Amino acid sequence: MSESRSESYKAAGVDVVAGYESVKLIKPMVESTFIPGVIGSLGGFGGLFQPDFKGMEEPVLVSGTDGVGTKLKLAFLMDKHDTIGIDAVAMCVNDIACCGAKPLFFLDYIAVGKNFPERVASIVSGITEGCRQAGCALIGGETAEMPGFYPIDEYDVAGFSVGMVDKKKMIDGSRLKAGDVLIGVASSGVHSNGYSLVRKTLGIDENTVKKYVDELGKTLGEELLTPTKIYVKAIQNLIANADVKAISHITGGGFYENVPRMLGDNTHAVIRKNSAPVLPIFDVIAKAGNIPERDMYNTFNMGIGLMVAVAASDADKAIKALADAGETAYIMGEITTGEKGITLV
Repeated sequence: MSESRSESYKAAGVDVVAGYESVKLIKPMVESTFIPGVIGSLGGFGGLFQPDFKGMEEPVLVSGTDGVGTKLKLAFLMDKHDTIGIDAVAMCVNDIACCGAKPLFFLDYIAVGKNFPERVASIVSGITEGCRQAGCALIGGETAEMPGFYPIDEYDVAGFSVGMVDKKKMIDGSRLKAGDVLIGVASSGVHSNGYSLVRKTLGIDENTVKKYVDELGKTLGEELLTPTKIYVKAIQNLIANADVKAISHITGGGFYENVPRMLGDNTHAVIRKNSAPVLPIFDVIAKAGNIPERDMYNTFNMGIGLMVAVAASDADKAIKALADAGETAYIMGEITTGEKGITLV
């Protein structure tokens, strides 16, 4: 009875056996991310995690969900699938970390036109690498084979993460005041936002991804597929060594949309553009599309993936803490009194 059902499902385009093979390939990778708190193993109906509330007066759970967007097109064109999962994790855990929370666990969702087990395993290898970088566990997920919905060689990847923070230690911008210093933390490139504009501007196809660009020192495809930086451990080290008042993850909407999200009422951010280098890829994009500077800063991170606010007296300590965590940081501006918003000078 079950064999007959399996064969009919396969005729409809869904290979149940391939699904079993995918689970077999990814199980060791998933278990490599397990941290204290994980209960059970891969294969249950729900991922189980028992958080440690010790030392917390008012534990608050913080969640985040996101996908990779059209950056996936680069993975398809280059037939390289082992880093895109890092992006999926980064887009969730970086947001969680901005309020001071430590990510605990992650779940993924992979939808494919056809289940090629080795490809699914390659995608998951990136997800598990991202989880290890963030110090969280991959405790479950779903691989959905959807023939007729996705092309046979394409897929989508999204994720969901949960973290935790003591309420009294939450970072929400409420303590910001005039004179606080803004510190920018370097990005690794375009990260995972603005790729629809990137692909249109640079005419991305199977040929252009192979083009070597002198300004980049690599091919266009290699540059654009560079994974998003995961800032979790850097933020944790920063919090342990400096009084962090606000953090913004510079994602879609660039500076103009994301920096105001870290501000309280009557606080204004003044940022000096020339205080940090603009990565070459953004110059390439702007030149190719004749894109005005304001639009660039309203779309991309421009080389700064994170903006942090600390008291002026803590600025040096913050820069050192970020450097000790392997990050390059720049003092980029300050907080002033005024209408909630941002001024780039």
